[in-house]
Amino acid sequence: MRGSLTGGVLAIGNFEGVHRGHRAVIEAAIARARELGRPAAALTFEPHPRSYFNPGDPVFRLSDVGTKLRLFRACGLDGAIVLDFDAALAGLDPAHFVRRILVDLFAVGGVVVGYDFHFGHGRGGSPDFLVAEGARHGFSVTIVPPFIENGRRISSGLVRAALKRGDVEEAADLLGYPWFVTGEVVHGDKRGRELGYPTANIRLDPSCGLRHGVYAVRVGHGGKLYDAVANFGRRPMFDNGAVLLEAFLFGFDGDLYGASLDVAFIGWIRPELTFENIDELVRRMDDDSAHARTLLARTASVPLPPAVP
Repeated sequence: MRGSLTGGVLAIGNFEGVHRGHRAVIEAAIARARELGRPAAALTFEPHPRSYFNPGDPVFRLSDVGTKLRLFRACGLDGAIVLDFDAALAGLDPAHFVRRILVDLFAVGGVVVGYDFHFGHGRGGSPDFLVAEGARHGFSVTIVPPFIENGRRISSGLVRAALKRGDVEEAADLLGYPWFVTGEVVHGDKRGRELGYPTANIRLDPSCGLRHGVYAVRVGHGGKLYDAVANFGRRPMFDNGAVLLEAFLFGFDGDLYGASLDVAFIGWIRPELTFENIDELVRRMDDDSAHARTLLARTASVPLPPAVP
């Protein structure tokens, strides 16, 4: 992959969530690459630099590396490059980053970055510095201005804040698609089956900051999409245990253990609650399912995540 991208135009950044602002950078890179007759690719870093510098304070990741690569592909890029963010890379000063990475390693024909992109040791490399280095080494540099809509600058931080409130509709507006997670279905305590609501259980990364509660979701599995209702949290009615995402797929009858599911969050229903008895809980689950069906029917035209089948 790397060889086929040599001489291309690179969109560089963390691209956390690949939100609408990020896609403006990516689209500018694709446009510039087409002008030059060269491939367009994203250059990103793993782990997230904040996680590298502050391992005790994990970042609420909007998209893991696999999801980012899927989203990049959906954006129309010719490829993507993931650099290990390690001590060697973190220690490069800006000039050496340009020389060793952009010039010597990739022989870039052009670079596209956001207005707030900083790089190199101590984040010492600014967009203006990159422009000067591009002129020095013979590659073009495009700086993309902030993506502002209704007076707000779209950012990964705004997306995280919306998800922490449970406002998945606001998050979808910022991202340009419903926020989704991907995970393997694991065995649970089978309690949902006993209540008439067998669920597919997924353990999300512990850093996930999504508000605990009940959501209307769409689940991608085997090339099909299923409307569903899901609870994310600790189940305070029972064990208040490990955090799980538990999805009940409407109209699905089968074994999902070990399967990889995409779960797209469409609407908020309610926070996690405790109930006086099981009968009251089941009645509320019935209400939650009806509410989810209504929300999903209203949002049938909402575009699905570009990486979800």
